[in-house]
Amino acid sequence: MTEEIGQVAIIGAGPSGIAAGKNCKQTGLDFVIFDQNSAVGGNWLFSEDEGHSSVYEASHIISSKTWSQYEDFPMPADYPDYPSHRQLQRYFADYADHFGVTPHIRFRHYISHVQRRDDGLWQIDYSDAEGAPHSEVYKYLMVANGHHWAPNMPEYPGTFDGRLMHSHQFKRLDESFRDKRVLVIGAGNSACDVAVETGRISAKTCLSVRSGQWFFPKFIMGLPGDLLVAKMRRLPVKLQQKMFKWTLLLLQGRNNNYGLPEPKSDPLAHHPTLNSELFYFIRHGRISARPAVERFDGDSVVFADGTREAFDIVIAATGYRTIFPFFDRSFIDFEHARKVPLYRKMMHADYDKLYFIGLFQPIGCIWPMSDFQARLACEEIRGNYQRPADMQAAIQHEIDNPHVNFEGGARHAVEVDYHKFRKELSDELRSAGVDMGKAPPDRKGFRYVPPPRVDMKNSA
Repeated sequence: MTEEIGQVAIIGAGPSGIAAGKNCKQTGLDFVIFDQNSAVGGNWLFSEDEGHSSVYEASHIISSKTWSQYEDFPMPADYPDYPSHRQLQRYFADYADHFGVTPHIRFRHYISHVQRRDDGLWQIDYSDAEGAPHSEVYKYLMVANGHHWAPNMPEYPGTFDGRLMHSHQFKRLDESFRDKRVLVIGAGNSACDVAVETGRISAKTCLSVRSGQWFFPKFIMGLPGDLLVAKMRRLPVKLQQKMFKWTLLLLQGRNNNYGLPEPKSDPLAHHPTLNSELFYFIRHGRISARPAVERFDGDSVVFADGTREAFDIVIAATGYRTIFPFFDRSFIDFEHARKVPLYRKMMHADYDKLYFIGLFQPIGCIWPMSDFQARLACEEIRGNYQRPADMQAAIQHEIDNPHVNFEGGARHAVEVDYHKFRKELSDELRSAGVDMGKAPPDRKGFRYVPPPRVDMKNSA
């Protein structure tokens, strides 16, 4: 009996997975997408289930609409600068329908194991929507399951008697937070968002910060912040840093005005935190800063400066681990890598039929460049693209020459500069004969369109 072999298997129907499906569809490749959820969207598919790492109920994207939309599928004109998770999930569903991807998705299918066989094919073991086990074989594998789903939970000496959770488990601001003493650990985007949310109804909310951090507002001079970054991208990096520093000082003042530690590095030495409400809540007495956590002691938290304070709830907004539970760790393990060893953040040196789509973190949005990665993978499958002959050397060159020299080690293992990465992928696609055009997304139909103005002449 002849073994049935599929062409392309895609893991995940989030923004990167559906982009992979679209490119397979457009280039004539047969494909199947496996996803454990009931709809497209990945993290942006809101769910009360703590097992699903979804956004929380009040989430809005932190990169602007202009720089977050797929380049061949603009977001609706009536979407705001920073769309909500509901709007984004609808956008992803429309995208998948528009490009004919949806019929290829197997929803509520859970992949338990993926193995590369000796013949180079990929064996995928999974259970279907009814829980029945299956095994299928494919020539090519695209991994698009994301890297914001496996919580990185810190460990501290002692025990905490209250409610201890990860921001991954924070789904909505409900009555369980009312009049409670809340500590949020972290200073990234999730930490600040959760602190602001709980600060609305808690008895007190404190933000535990290990070191100084630059906090960017969502709007600068009336524009979404990433539009300003885009306009400055051709300036020398040192000049950009100075301009960002003085702009933030002018708009917000120094961190110590808010009880927060001063940053010791330049504004883009770490992945930026965007939040326009944190300082407002601090100065209105709803949030206050605390040092790093040293240990737990019953209902209290002991901080690095020796102070002790009682809390009812501790929320660790301490990021995620980059893991792939369906791979054996002896096969692929990037969890502790300081830099992920993949060419263009997608191609492995040893496995030429394996592609990671969306395994990068730009100062901006992932999805548009996931689309580029997926197209590059499809062009290689079709024989139009030739990867570097010495992949190990090419990967090492990328590791030794990062787009931005972020501080912080492994937590910046997949960081890229959006605009540099776009150019790199565009050049690769041009080498494969793809017409990329001349206009980046800040031109020709992707210009920023402000909200409509009120007509004062005709108002009552």
